[in-house]
Amino acid sequence: MTDLDLDKLSRRQPPSADASARAAALAAAMQAFDEAEKNTQAAQGFTGGGRPSSIFNRIWSPIMNRRFLAGSALATLLVVPVAGLFTYELVRNGTVPLKSETGIAAGPADADQRARKPVAEKAKAEAQLAAKTDASAKAAADTAESAGTPAAEPAPLAESQDEEAIAAMPQSLAVGGAANGQALSRMAVPPSVIAMPAPVEDRERFASADPNPVKSVASDPVSTFSADVDTASYSYVRRSLLGGSLPDPEAVRVEEMVNYFPYDWKGPETAEKPFNATVTVMPTPWNKGTELLHIGIKGFDTAPAEQPSANLVFLIDVSGSMDEPDKLPLLKSAFRLLVGKLKDTDTVSVVTYAGDAGVVLEPTAVKERQTILDAIDTLRPGGSTAGAEGIETAYRLAEKAFRKDGVNRVMLATDGDFNVGPASDEDLKRIIEAHRRSGIFLSVLGFGRGNYNDGMMQTLAQNGNGTAAYIDTLAEAQKALVEEAGSSLFPIAKDVKFQIEFNPARIAEYRLIGYETRVLNREDFNNDKVDAGDIGSGHRVTAIYEVTPKGSPAVLNDPLRYGKGESAATPATDGGELAFLKMRWKKPDGDTSELATMPVTDADAVADVDAASADVRFSVAVAAFGQKLKGVTALQDYAYGSILGLAEAARGNDPFGYRAEFLKLVRLASGLSGEKAQ
Repeated sequence: MTDLDLDKLSRRQPPSADASARAAALAAAMQAFDEAEKNTQAAQGFTGGGRPSSIFNRIWSPIMNRRFLAGSALATLLVVPVAGLFTYELVRNGTVPLKSETGIAAGPADADQRARKPVAEKAKAEAQLAAKTDASAKAAADTAESAGTPAAEPAPLAESQDEEAIAAMPQSLAVGGAANGQALSRMAVPPSVIAMPAPVEDRERFASADPNPVKSVASDPVSTFSADVDTASYSYVRRSLLGGSLPDPEAVRVEEMVNYFPYDWKGPETAEKPFNATVTVMPTPWNKGTELLHIGIKGFDTAPAEQPSANLVFLIDVSGSMDEPDKLPLLKSAFRLLVGKLKDTDTVSVVTYAGDAGVVLEPTAVKERQTILDAIDTLRPGGSTAGAEGIETAYRLAEKAFRKDGVNRVMLATDGDFNVGPASDEDLKRIIEAHRRSGIFLSVLGFGRGNYNDGMMQTLAQNGNGTAAYIDTLAEAQKALVEEAGSSLFPIAKDVKFQIEFNPARIAEYRLIGYETRVLNREDFNNDKVDAGDIGSGHRVTAIYEVTPKGSPAVLNDPLRYGKGESAATPATDGGELAFLKMRWKKPDGDTSELATMPVTDADAVADVDAASADVRFSVAVAAFGQKLKGVTALQDYAYGSILGLAEAARGNDPFGYRAEFLKLVRLASGLSGEKAQ
């Protein structure tokens, strides 16, 4: 475990109290305690009907059987001494009589003489053990040490003190307000020695990288990157903010936040040219002296009736880690939504993995929807995570029902915990690459928190010619699997790459915003063996560069002393070119790429921010928000209030409420960061 892991663990909060469990535990304890008090004068036996230790057992069992204490070494260290103190205090006060060696209940005096010494010694030893774990247990040790002489009855707590004591107790005991607090106070157990649940370990891992640097056009005039239409980062950021905390900067991928939203970029006329680019150059809202080169790509939108048949394999993680409401139950509901969207001619198979991979449903036509839904409903969590074996089984089913002229895709749904079999990202990457060449793609849906492995999911999706989404709510499942099913399931192009060459006569510096995990080498652009991103029917891809015009006071890099010359293959025209955009892609069933180009000129520029379209301005606001959450230095002085104002003015048409939700997230981030949103 690294220092970073320990730091994250130290910030975790104990789980919130469950009112029903607390009430049930204390009710049982109080009933047993009252019964014991009624029968303290019994001369023989125990008329209460239970064993003399029943109150202890009734309190002990709910504590030790709670999920957060079961099997916990910390719980043993802290709760066992408390049990000794409970027992000692009840015996010392005569609440529970001890049996004599003859089996006849001893009277209070006799019991006190027989039991005082061993009880005191045991209570003292156990309290000293607790003191090693919690300094606050010293008071308990002192109490036990004085057990050789009669102790005075503890003074009852005032009602206000009761409430404070109850609030400090664990959820299995602290229930019932002041009245129950009075009863608990008679047990003389300091709340500070009662065990609190151990924090939940945070094992989340993210695929991220340092923000792209500012590059000098004189020495590095070409920028190359792969298309990315994933949206997982935005959903995760939203969940963090709605949960009351700023997201981990490593979880923020700015391009995924920008591409989460639908924009009305102009699309191509025909499928022969699958993309159309809309370019805008505008002043940078957060950095005077620079400009934003904004590129909006729209893929050809295939009509549903023209979409090919789909052969889908649902590969579902049912391991023990999926036993949470926001994991397997949400997953099952999400897939039910997707089944409702599919055509009768499509095929669905279901594979699960947990310890061993198993086939729940052989390839079945979607016209038998109820059979598919019944198979999904039978899923139950349990076991370890044989993820690699599950992937191999899923590919075998996909090959069995392969559609030569259709879509063949494995849809992996998991919290990302692969702990049995080939578990490293590189091992899994090789498995996915081997099957991708046969025409079977892979998409990934992430669920839950705690051990969410974003890094592994990104590796699988990027190397499986698929997309990665994070499903935090059923509404997100509706968006990803129903509203955007065409773009996520039906590719129109694969290995899509972009390359921008900046004109050194006009542009001094540039910085690509986001796409850190998608950056390619310059030579990769023309190499058809290099894998890249994929674009589905109607997909939109937005990329933004912050560029510094030549001669601007915002230039950061000093000019080279000796310069760097490279002969131009084709001299720039006199049309005021700022840059030259190239796009390369392959058809879904092709192996040879195609090329499209277009210049970026002064005709694409607008004089001020307000002159840009609403979609451009809103996407720029999202890019600013993502950079600020990620900690990009260029945005440190750009306030959340300014981001909010930019987004509000560009909200435009918002039929699904995504933009309104974004405004709420900006306000939440502002409050959590201490800044004041306007």
